[in-house]
Amino acid sequence: MEPVWFVLVAVMIIAYVVLDGFDLGAGVLHLLIARTEEERRTVIRTIGPVWDGNEVWLIAGGGTLYFAFPLLYASSFSGFYLPLNIVLWSLVLRGIGIEFRMHIENHVWRSLFDGFFAISSALLAIFFGAALGNVVRGFPLGADHFFFEPLWTNFRTGADTDILDWYTCGVAVLALIALVVHGALYVALKTEGPVSEKSRKLARRLLPLLIVLTALGVPVTAAVCPRTMQNFSEYPLAYVIPLAVAVSLAAMWTFERQAREMAAFLSSCAYIVAMLAGVAAALYPSLLPCSGDSARDITIYNAATGEYALRVGLIWWALGMGLAFGYFVFVYRMFRGKVRPEEGHGY
Repeated sequence: MEPVWFVLVAVMIIAYVVLDGFDLGAGVLHLLIARTEEERRTVIRTIGPVWDGNEVWLIAGGGTLYFAFPLLYASSFSGFYLPLNIVLWSLVLRGIGIEFRMHIENHVWRSLFDGFFAISSALLAIFFGAALGNVVRGFPLGADHFFFEPLWTNFRTGADTDILDWYTCGVAVLALIALVVHGALYVALKTEGPVSEKSRKLARRLLPLLIVLTALGVPVTAAVCPRTMQNFSEYPLAYVIPLAVAVSLAAMWTFERQAREMAAFLSSCAYIVAMLAGVAAALYPSLLPCSGDSARDITIYNAATGEYALRVGLIWWALGMGLAFGYFVFVYRMFRGKVRPEEGHGY
């Protein structure tokens, strides 16, 4: 059952990044492309009906980790105490920024909460990216599988790691660019007029940078973390994943220039899915690799809860995900199509 739950957790994390990723991207570009109150409200309305539902996948993913791999949950939440608090406050400020901006008809008030929305969205993208870089690079796990990392020291990689070094900061930049492009393609899909055009223009400008960073990511990761290539060497079929990354990037480039908005956005979704699937394939069966001794890795086998619990939990997980999937289909069908300034939900 352990590999099954590894796949399920990976699927939930990927679903969160794909769905809430365009929310975060829209938040980052909110102040970059929207200059007037009408344009800002239009950007927020593209995500207004779905942003809080998309974050359910983060809560569900955390709950699944706690149930299926309690050692991973305990170790990562204690070792990442400061970054997770930053993430928590960023999530709070982001929700406040969206919901409170319309409470008072005042330019200063709305500018303040627009700033909360944009800055917290950027911080979430950066810290999620840095967290992913840490997972790939490894942690200074002790014999008890727990660890502590300072936020930063000398920005170098090695056995004594920091949360922020040159590699994890590079992954954070890649994550930020990827989610801004993802959000820009979504906003272009959901809007029309100046907001749509400016979103497309921003995506077009950032796509070459995204392609370059993605291309550099593979050799740099192989140099910093050679063990990440082991599964690809043992299972050559796994090379389908980097091929999918390349194809999705080419599709994004092509469809964006052809103004095929839906195809470009779906290609961005495919890019994120392929990138995160590649990380999962590289790490398996490790959940938290040790930067020094691989024998101290937290794996799906030494972190999993009991076999009986995993089997029974699979039934309840399937029921819960069935309800969640039905809800998301309903919501996205209800709010399909373009948003317009005269329409809205209080934003």
